[in-house]
Amino acid sequence: MKVAVVFLAVLVCALADEKYTTKYDNIDLDQILKSDRLLNNYVNCLLDLGSCTPDGKELKKSLPDALANDCSKCSEKQKTGSEKVIRYLINERPQLWDRLSKKYDPTGEYKVKFQNEADKRGLKL
Repeated sequence: MKVAVVFLAVLVCALADEKYTTKYDNIDLDQILKSDRLLNNYVNCLLDLGSCTPDGKELKKSLPDALANDCSKCSEKQKTGSEKVIRYLINERPQLWDRLSKKYDPTGEYKVKFQNEADKRGLKL
């Protein structure tokens, strides 16, 4: 019985680690997207061209895994926020989207991988 309890405790801890932290889920994305200074700071962080805030560091750390694993470890709020940011960058700041795409999808594999989903959501990758 003790072994079963320990196993369940380990399993719960392992499953909890399967999600990205939700610590930064309440960041005001609209404020960032409306501010050239804030947006450029985040982009520079992701491109290794500037310093990173704690939430920027977390994003930079999680982004490659999220791309590779279909954001399977993302919370619903993170998925919604990701779509909002992607939509904004594609439609309003394509030069930033291109720079980020070149770094995080240099071969275009993710563009191909997510094209059907993007089409369903009206995104032009």
